[in-house]
Amino acid sequence: MKKISRRSFLAAAAVSAAALALTACGGSASTASSAAASSVAASSEAASTSAAAAELTTVEAGKLTMATNATFPPYEMTTDAGTIEGIDVDTAQAIAEKLGLELQIDDMDFDAALLSVQQGKADIAMAGITVTDERMAVMSFSDSYATGIQSVIVPEGSDITSVDDLAGKKIGTQRGTTGYLYCSDDFGEDAVVAYDNGLTAVQALNNGQVDAVVIDNEPAKAYVESNPGLKILDTSYAEEDYAIGMNKSNTALLEAVNAALEELKADGTLQSIVDKYIKAE
Repeated sequence: MKKISRRSFLAAAAVSAAALALTACGGSASTASSAAASSVAASSEAASTSAAAAELTTVEAGKLTMATNATFPPYEMTTDAGTIEGIDVDTAQAIAEKLGLELQIDDMDFDAALLSVQQGKADIAMAGITVTDERMAVMSFSDSYATGIQSVIVPEGSDITSVDDLAGKKIGTQRGTTGYLYCSDDFGEDAVVAYDNGLTAVQALNNGQVDAVVIDNEPAKAYVESNPGLKILDTSYAEEDYAIGMNKSNTALLEAVNAALEELKADGTLQSIVDKYIKAE
């Protein structure tokens, strides 16, 4: 199993856990002085945020433009009403609010989302994006805000029972993802069939066009739930960290996003967003 750990997510998670522990250990009594201190701190933070936002350069003034690929539940997905929601969307909204900006979401193919920030057409890219050396060469990345697991989907009764059994099989993946890169490296490009999105890959699996699909665990669970006859292997393929992609030249935005993420981790907002979409098993 691959283990990808390019960012200090565990350390950040420890900060969040410590903050939660301190909250839990605190008494219920509230003094006037502590309330006043909190009020002053909040006012100071708001003033600091407004000043920081004024110094930021974004694609469209007053807005934080997010490029995404809304076929990746529960990180981003399109509702029946046509709106886009998910962990990444709520996280981006919380960051935008911290920066005093209005969030604008542009839905596109995964590869196009990555290219969009490289070309300066979007401020941030969020679509369950893993940090890799190749991507770091052309983009900047925030600190990690979530961890992901690459899983293998197979039909019930498949003779594929472990990652090693993928050798000699046709493997479906989403184009441009780390799942595609890992499988191409491990089993050769001829063994991998790239699709525009995970749903199309799963449909190909149902139709017998591929023997397995490698994709992130959370969307894998959603696809298996809606496609009887499929299952996820007990053994994961890879573990990795998700981060926010940005244009290399916009260092001010990178610093501002990282500062916002640190606050969202420390005050429990980020964990509450994850808990909203991923129920504890």
